[in-house]
Amino acid sequence: WQVSVPELQAQLQCPICLEVFREPLVLLCGHSCCKDCLVSLSQHLDSQLRCPVCRQAVDGCSSPPNVSLAGVIEALRLPGNPEPAVCSHHRNPLSLFCEKDQELICGLCGLLGSHQRHRVTPISTVYSRMKEELATLISDLKQEQRKVEEHIAKLVNNRTRIVNESDVFSWVIHREFQELHHLVDEEKARCLEGVEGHTRGLVASLDMQLEQAQGTRERLAQAERVLEQFGSESHHEFIRNYHSMASRAELQQARPLESTFSPISFKPGLHQADIKLTVWKRLFRKVLPAPESLKLDPATAHPLLELSKGNTVVQRGLLAQPCASQPERFDYSTCVLASRGFSCGRHYWEVVVGSKSHWRLGVIKGTASRKGKLSKSPEHGVWLVGLKEGRVYEAFSCPRVPLPVAGRPHRIGVYLHYEQGQLTFFDADRPEDLRPLYTFQADFQGKLYPILDTCWHERGSNSLPMMVSPPSGPGHLAPPRPPKM
Repeated sequence: WQVSVPELQAQLQCPICLEVFREPLVLLCGHSCCKDCLVSLSQHLDSQLRCPVCRQAVDGCSSPPNVSLAGVIEALRLPGNPEPAVCSHHRNPLSLFCEKDQELICGLCGLLGSHQRHRVTPISTVYSRMKEELATLISDLKQEQRKVEEHIAKLVNNRTRIVNESDVFSWVIHREFQELHHLVDEEKARCLEGVEGHTRGLVASLDMQLEQAQGTRERLAQAERVLEQFGSESHHEFIRNYHSMASRAELQQARPLESTFSPISFKPGLHQADIKLTVWKRLFRKVLPAPESLKLDPATAHPLLELSKGNTVVQRGLLAQPCASQPERFDYSTCVLASRGFSCGRHYWEVVVGSKSHWRLGVIKGTASRKGKLSKSPEHGVWLVGLKEGRVYEAFSCPRVPLPVAGRPHRIGVYLHYEQGQLTFFDADRPEDLRPLYTFQADFQGKLYPILDTCWHERGSNSLPMMVSPPSGPGHLAPPRPPKM
């Protein structure tokens, strides 16, 4: 028969303090208990002392020590184990834990002391429970630490990304301003060259007139010297030679005539107060995005429309074209879309309307309906400007806005800034002097397509074509490439 040391230690616990016996005594019934526990129990009981195991009456004063049990306990005591902590009131081992007061007590404290009727738990059970709770707390703490580490990593990554994006954006700003400075220097050189060229012409004209006047002055001075020399001769010689000298007519021709002088004014063609405005207009034209090379999409054209010149020109024909009734094709309004749409960025293109008396153009959402009469308003995903009856320009907002357009533009520029929600139309007849006509402000979503509406015509009127065309102005700036980070 074999038994482990822990199991044997469990069998050697005092029934009162639930700890390994300390100075065990043998009761009359044969059971044992600690000496200190028996003494304390006798002091607190007024009635007869009974065995805590079998409840038989015993005499605490005549209980001899259990020498054999004490020897076994001494033999089982492991070296290095500290003596158990004892209760300050009963001098018994602290073997229980009071759940209510959250403190360690001995067995007598739970039976007779201030912790009576309190819920008590053996120390081993409490220790196991608290160890589990501690393990749970450590696990939760490690999980929170992982969360904090992840949060710190995200913050560091975010900070690094912000710094990198800031560096890239700063580089772009430097690059853009270098381009602007270059353009300003070009315009400055252009203006100065114009002034200097104009000045050279005026100065050359004045130098020629000055040279002629100086020649006349020399001839007059020479004639004066001849006359003075002739006047110094004697009376007889003067009278004798008077008729041989230069005639008065010759002298008169040598004199400069006051009527031949015409003052020249400095008029360089650019007023001082207009310098900044003129240069700004030229710079604005140059910093626009590179012109889009658009083509029209035959799959979207109304059956009466005819496309030509590589799908860049649209004109209303006399007969409907045989074509399938596809969802993307207009079946009522004489419209056609460009083959490319835009869902981000900045874009600029121009449409030649020529002398058409009735037209519309702008952008339309790709999801807008193309069946039936076109709903021409931003609420339906359509942003247009147009001309009707050859004299009334209007923007198709809600309500429509009449546009005070000077003259009659033959070329309309369209500038789309998707992120800023701006759609601006220009009179683009003069490439270096774009005159804004109207600007829509909207929250663009989805892809936008350039749209041309030739409008209906009767008996051949308003039959002129419309054409998508790149701008005819100077070159544009190519977008800079950001540095590799």
